[in-house]
Amino acid sequence: MLGKERPIPLQLANSAPKAKIDTSYTWLAMYFFLNLSLTIYNKAILSTFHFSYPWTLTGIHTLCSGVGAWIMGRMGYFTPVQLGERENMVMLMFSFLYTLNIAISNVSLNEVSVAFHQVVRAMTPVFTIAISILFLGKKYTLLTYLSLLPLLLGVYMATVGDYSYTAMGFFLTVLGTVLAATKTVVTNRIQVGRLQLHPLDLLLRMSPLAFVQTVIFSWMKGELDEVVAFCRAEISYKLMGALLVNGIIAFFLNYVSFTANKKTSALTMTVA
Repeated sequence: MLGKERPIPLQLANSAPKAKIDTSYTWLAMYFFLNLSLTIYNKAILSTFHFSYPWTLTGIHTLCSGVGAWIMGRMGYFTPVQLGERENMVMLMFSFLYTLNIAISNVSLNEVSVAFHQVVRAMTPVFTIAISILFLGKKYTLLTYLSLLPLLLGVYMATVGDYSYTAMGFFLTVLGTVLAATKTVVTNRIQVGRLQLHPLDLLLRMSPLAFVQTVIFSWMKGELDEVVAFCRAEISYKLMGALLVNGIIAFFLNYVSFTANKKTSALTMTVA
């Protein structure tokens, strides 16, 4: 009798913490923290180390994300699914959107202050609603629209007086915000729509494509030659360590971002 009853409380005790940890609130909190951390870290590398090569920085992000997803797959955290030609084309287009979104964000950070960058990025929910209405036929209540007003006003009040930007920086920051909203909507559709890919599976397929695209863009812009010259003259173990940590943070941010998006919605993600 005692032998049969004992496993019951043990099973409940083991499952309860998992249920509390694996929630949308937990993933959103991690996304918020990692997103803020990577933004500040990117700005530090671009300014403190004078590593003003946003395309290369994006390449490091995509490379580390691909390697991290591959390692997680080898450890058995997910099993890649078989995709057809049409689905692979979707992955190619999504990787291009993903690359462009990160690169434009990094480029704009080199032209504007972090405060201005965050104020403009706070408009992402507005663009997400517009995209969802125009292309997905979604509808939102008046309360949803009104709830965004204190969010936008709060970001403005928290950062007022610390704005600096160029005309090109303003344009790129707005463009990056539109791309971020589009990427968030598409990411949600890929994970909860017909494909229903695991977040790490999506990251594994998209990251290598994005890395190749980034290297090509860097070469076309002439940045690749500048990076080679910079590394020959000023590379250090401290900078290499900083870039590696930056890439690791980017991997975890992408994984957490995809998972939180799947567990919530595109609008919830952009509000976070």
